[in-house]
Amino acid sequence: MDPAETQDERWIGHSVLQVSVPALEGWVRARTAEHDPAFVSNDPRFGHAHVTALGPFVDVLDEAVAGRVADVAAQVEPFSYRLARVATFPNGIVHLVPEPAEPFARLTALLVGEFPDHRPYGGQFAPDPHLTLDLVHGDVTEESTRARLEGLLPLEARAETLDLAWWESGRCHLVHRWPLGGSGSGAYDGRIGTPHGV
Repeated sequence: MDPAETQDERWIGHSVLQVSVPALEGWVRARTAEHDPAFVSNDPRFGHAHVTALGPFVDVLDEAVAGRVADVAAQVEPFSYRLARVATFPNGIVHLVPEPAEPFARLTALLVGEFPDHRPYGGQFAPDPHLTLDLVHGDVTEESTRARLEGLLPLEARAETLDLAWWESGRCHLVHRWPLGGSGSGAYDGRIGTPHGV
C-alpha cells in the first residue's frame, strides 16, 4: 500500500503502539462493553487492556515504518512489572500505574526519538505510563474501581511484545505485533484504518 494513496483522506480512528496486558484483558473488555460497546473488538488478538507506548501513530503501516518500529522494539528487552497502585488523572481517567514505570518510559522515548512527528497523545498529555481502567462519572470513582478490582491486584506481569492496534468505533483490531528484544519487522497489513464514507 502506497502511503501517498491515502494522504488526502480523512480518518476517523487512530493507531496506537501499545503493550498489551493479557491478565487484565477480561476485566477491561467487560468495562468497555458496559460503557462503550462499539469499542469492543471482535479480534481475539486485540489488547483492550494495555499500556500505551505511543499514540496516535500512523494511518498506514508500510514496510519501512514496520522496520523502524522493529528496530526500536529490538532495543528493549522483555521486562517484568507490577500493577498494584490505582490512581486518577486530573481529567478523571482512573488507571493503574506500572511499577517500575521506567521501561515503559524508555520505550516511549525511543519511539518518539525515531518518530518525532508523532508526539505522545498529540502533545495534549504527559506520557505517564498507565493502564486505563475507567472514567470518573456518575457512581464511578477511584474507590469504586479499586473495589471492582478486588482479588486481581497486585498483579505481576511481563512485557514481551509491542502491538500496533487500530482504535475506531466498530473496527478495533490488531494490525501488527513485534517481539521486544527481537529482530525483523515480519509481515504488515498496509492500510490500517478506515477513511470517512467507507
